Amino acid sequence: MKTYKKNYIGKGIQVPNMQIVKVTIKVAELLKFKHEFEGNEYITFEVAKMQKADNYNRTHTAYVITREEVSEKENKEA
Repeated sequence: MKTYKKNYIGKGIQVPNMQIVKVTIKVAELLKFKHEFEGNEYITFEVAKMQKADNYNRTHTAYVITREEVSEKENKEA
């Protein structure tokens, strides 16, 4: 069975008084999720607002969603 997994790659903070989120991501972590389409390399990731700020006052998180094969047993344990 296939399931979706969020792979967290970084965090960010909203720029005061603007609709901009500044995100910091380790390049090595980001490159793990590159994919190719029509001869070009891409990285697709999502940025979401966290329910509350963390200890460093970061308000957003960035992640890549991957589809993975999971056995029925693992799925029931989750």
